[in-house]
Amino acid sequence: MSAIEPLGAVTAGLGEGPLWDAASGTLLWVDIPGGFVHRTDPADGAETSVHLGEPVSAVLPARDGSLLAAVGHRLIELGTGAVLAEVPHRPDMRFNDGAADPRGRLYLGTMHTAQLPGTACLYRLNRARAFEPVLEGVTISNGLGWSPDGGILYYVDTPSMRVEAIAYDPESGELGARRVFAEFTEEHGRPDGLTVDEDGFVWVALIRGAALHRYAPDGRFDSVIELPVSHPTSCAFGGPGRDELYVTTARDLLTEQQRAEQPLAGRLLRLRPGVRGPVPFPVELDS
Repeated sequence: MSAIEPLGAVTAGLGEGPLWDAASGTLLWVDIPGGFVHRTDPADGAETSVHLGEPVSAVLPARDGSLLAAVGHRLIELGTGAVLAEVPHRPDMRFNDGAADPRGRLYLGTMHTAQLPGTACLYRLNRARAFEPVLEGVTISNGLGWSPDGGILYYVDTPSMRVEAIAYDPESGELGARRVFAEFTEEHGRPDGLTVDEDGFVWVALIRGAALHRYAPDGRFDSVIELPVSHPTSCAFGGPGRDELYVTTARDLLTEQQRAEQPLAGRLLRLRPGVRGPVPFPVELDS
C-alpha cells in the first residue's frame, strides 16, 4: 500500500460524500456545514469550489451530464439551482449520505441535526421524480454500497454501530431481508461512510476511530488502515485506474488540542491500497 497523502489544499469543517466523476476524471466531495461542493483533480491537486450558502450533504453526477446536490431537504440541479425533488420539510431534518445503485437509481438518507432516535429515513427517487421511503425509523442514514453483482445493499445507520447487508433486487430496486454484516464498539469508532471494491470487499470509515476497516464478502474482518486523523467520514475509489482510495475527514468535531495534533483533519486524503473499485454509477433520473 502507498503512503497516505493529502490532496489539494481545502480544509473542510466536515468533509463528506467523496465520489469519482469518471466523465471529468475528478473527485467530487462536500463540506456539509460550510455549504461547499468541491471538485479536486488528482493529477495536480487543482480544486474548484461552489458555495451553496446552506448545508449540502451529497453531490452526484447524473447520466445526462448534470450534477445533482442534496441541499437541506431538496435535490437540486447544481448548474441551474432547479429543485428536482424534495422530501417533506421538517425542522432540523436534512439529507445526509446518498448513492446511486448499479442501474442508476438514487438513494438518499436523512438525519435530524440533534440525532433524535428513529426520526430519519432512507429514500429512493422513483420514476415520477418523487422520493419514496424504503427504510424508516433510522437515526443517521449513512454509508451505502452494493455488492459487485448488485444483489446486496450494504447500509449504515451510524448509532446502530453496525453495517447491515440487505438483500437487493437489481431489476426492481426492492429491498429484502436484512442481516448484520459487521458490528463495532466505541473503541473501534462509529461506522460512517463505506465503499465496496471490485472483489466485493467492504471498506468502512470509522469516525472517532482513526481508521478504515475492510471486510470480506462473508463479513469476516480482513484488514485495517490506520489514518493520521481521528474522524474519517467516508471513502471512495477513483483515479484513472480506479485504484486510488479517497478519504474525507472532519475538523469541526475536534477540540482545539486535537486540531493541533491532527494537522490533516478536514483534508481530502488519498492512498493506493492495491485493489480497485467498481465502475462508478451515475444517477439515471428516470430510472
